Amino acid sequence: MTEKATFERVTASQKPLYGPRKLLLCGFGAVAQKKFESVLEMVGLADLPRVWASGDQKSDTLARLLDHPNGSGAGRDSDLPRAVIVSGITQAQLIGLMNVCRKSGMQSSLWACLTPVSETWPLEQLLAELARERTAMERRRR
Repeated sequence: MTEKATFERVTASQKPLYGPRKLLLCGFGAVAQKKFESVLEMVGLADLPRVWASGDQKSDTLARLLDHPNGSGAGRDSDLPRAVIVSGITQAQLIGLMNVCRKSGMQSSLWACLTPVSETWPLEQLLAELARERTAMERRRR
């Protein structure tokens, strides 16, 4: 049985989020990867290690994917849903990154923070859960 993740509101805390300081990025084509790198520069996170996941990695756990070296998957297109999974940065940095992504006109993304529960999940399970949460939130807004 898989544990259920819970939604927690992010604050502007300087406390680091759970996990290694890294981003796991899904659904970004090679051109979009370059644009996202520019966004990271704008928010002072250009040195933040990142892994670009592709569809052939959807069965891998988040922990396994985050164990890949910085830059893994760069330059390859990804057929996964667009998602940004953050780990080890501060909540304030996350808020800054989300704000710049929104203001830049970047394609809408699913967002998640790594947790002790989610790191054991296969990537496809997290993406499905995030899609369900987005649908539920959109229904509540209407």
